[in-house]
Amino acid sequence: MATPEKAAAVAELTDKFRSSNAAVLTEYRGLTVAQLKTLRRSLGENAQYAVVKNTLTKIAANEAGITLDDQLFAGPTAVAFVTGDPVESAKGLRDFAKDNPNLVIKGGVLDGKAMSADEIKKLADLESREVLLSKLAGAMKGKQSQAASVFQALPSKLVRTVDALRAKQDEQGGAE
Repeated sequence: MATPEKAAAVAELTDKFRSSNAAVLTEYRGLTVAQLKTLRRSLGENAQYAVVKNTLTKIAANEAGITLDDQLFAGPTAVAFVTGDPVESAKGLRDFAKDNPNLVIKGGVLDGKAMSADEIKKLADLESREVLLSKLAGAMKGKQSQAASVFQALPSKLVRTVDALRAKQDEQGGAE
């Protein structure tokens, strides 16, 4: 029978899985406490990095409706629970792992879908949500100003054509 402490830990982890946009499982073997503290800061405000027990985490993921590969639960595991922009946290993990090769990204979950370590690294290569939205807004604004120019050109071209026809008619009428 599970102890009340383990049941509470599973319930807490289940809640974190359910309330997070993403969760990234890592192996932290060989990192110092100071390095873990630096890692937590590099993840940003919208992520919580927690060292977890593999068995309890696996049970919590299953209770949250998330199916993860058993290989992700080999060795010491810590999970980054992301409630904000997953790209920002993935970049923080990737950059930290470049400087500290002891941190190994094992895999994770994004919006309920399991992801491999390579997919998480690809996610980290994306630009942030704000940058992508600003590029989209700029592209839309550019298209709007192009459309406005076209719509303005049509009436002015019509006016110029009518003036040219009137001038031509005046010339022909004046010559006869």
